[in-house]
Amino acid sequence: MPLVGSYGVIKVQLKSELNNTINPALKDADLYPNSAMVRLPVVKGLLGVSGATVWRMVKANKLKSYKLTERTTTFNLGEIRALISTKAGV
Repeated sequence: MPLVGSYGVIKVQLKSELNNTINPALKDADLYPNSAMVRLPVVKGLLGVSGATVWRMVKANKLKSYKLTERTTTFNLGEIRALISTKAGV
């Protein structure tokens, strides 16, 4: 890996390494039961959308959120799986 005068090469390599890492919560999502509750980063990863899009889906009643505390919101994994399967036509 060349270091001298290759800032762009190093930057691209680091970016590709970041893209190849998988969130541990997403990696094991298939092992969790439908009753599991997950947080926003997992929902974003499973649906492949931004946080803003998740909140738009909640507002449009396409996805239900559950408040654990004033500042902690979770989502039901079974409901997310059902949403994914309806979008996929399964």
